[in-house]
Amino acid sequence: MILPLFLEQFLLLCVGMADTLVISYVSEAAVSGVTLVDQFNTVLIYLFTALAAGGAVVISQYIGHGDRERASETASQLLAFAVMLSFALTVIILFWHQEILRLLFGRVEDDVMAAAVTYLKISALSYPALAVYNAGAALYRSMGRTKTTMYISVAANFVNVAGNLIGVFVLHAGILGVAYPSLVARTLSALAITCLCFGQSNEVRYHLKQILQWNHDLLHRILSIAVPNGVESGIFQLVKVALSSVVALFGTYQIAANGVAQSIWTVTSMCTTVMGIVFITVIGQCMGAKDIPAAEFYFKKLMRITVAMSTGWNVLTFALTPLFLELYALEQETKTLVIWLVLLHNAFSAVVFPYAGALGNGLRAAGDVRFTMIVAIASTVGGRFILAYIFGVLLGGGVMGVAVAMCMDWCIRAAFYIWRQRSGKWKEFQVI
Repeated sequence: MILPLFLEQFLLLCVGMADTLVISYVSEAAVSGVTLVDQFNTVLIYLFTALAAGGAVVISQYIGHGDRERASETASQLLAFAVMLSFALTVIILFWHQEILRLLFGRVEDDVMAAAVTYLKISALSYPALAVYNAGAALYRSMGRTKTTMYISVAANFVNVAGNLIGVFVLHAGILGVAYPSLVARTLSALAITCLCFGQSNEVRYHLKQILQWNHDLLHRILSIAVPNGVESGIFQLVKVALSSVVALFGTYQIAANGVAQSIWTVTSMCTTVMGIVFITVIGQCMGAKDIPAAEFYFKKLMRITVAMSTGWNVLTFALTPLFLELYALEQETKTLVIWLVLLHNAFSAVVFPYAGALGNGLRAAGDVRFTMIVAIASTVGGRFILAYIFGVLLGGGVMGVAVAMCMDWCIRAAFYIWRQRSGKWKEFQVI
């Protein structure tokens, strides 16, 4: 499972960078408009991901339990709910896109707002495709078939990048040239994964009759996992926005250094993100089979793999950071600050973040979602945000102070998750 997921996530990051590069050739207003909309899109992507994660936990547990019929029904209900939710959000945004953008970003320049409106309206059309793809990917990952989602991701991202290049440099379509390829790529991904999920050869698959029904019990099981995940992700995104306002107080070179460092941090955190998905499938199947000894064994085994992979990856990315910085026209003072930020982040990302991230997903897969949600929200708000203000503003640490607060957030979360896992309380929950 691990290698295909790693390659898929790495490709997504590379394609994201390529998209940004292509958009920069349109205009500064286009770049600004797309950047603003992407912040909003990220929130919805987290929402669809949280819903899919809730479905993946329930599906994995039914697979582990050997109940393929209920697993198939859960997958079908997940698809139905994802379609309804995404269509509702699409309609809301198409009707009130201007008001939403004004509410979120205030009075921006007219050309930036025009670009943002165009990009948001086309993005909104792709929300159902995003939700449908996430539902199908959750089913395939629950079965351990991560190669399938990797191949679809490779094909879709090729379509996206090729479409962007044609739209911008051949058709000179401006913002439309980068918006429509994303819509096409997401739609093709959704169609591909959905057709595969109906496949007769699958042990767990979609059934049209079950998609058209409303099973309150199964939806309750899915949402009991998805809602806490969604709330946790929403709070995290709000804190990130608030911290952006804090960083804006520190001056130009620190803002620039923080922005570059964050782009590197996204890459260095990838191993833990990938292993979090693996935890959901493996621990979910063990708990569904009521095989507690196997769950305990894989908690330890997967954590060893996560820490080993994360350590090696963080060391490599830090070693490559000076070379990466050569691509940026930055002052030496800014580059030096970026290196210090990456060093601090990677040291904790290697050995602490696996326990704060992937281990938490293992607890969620066992059904221990309320505890993980409370800990995550408390450490994000009470740890990351408050400590960022103390270290960054009151003590004059600037962006280094904000980075220290982020690492302290991980430490707090990791300590509670390790205690929870060792306490055995997670064994008492029953998802199915």
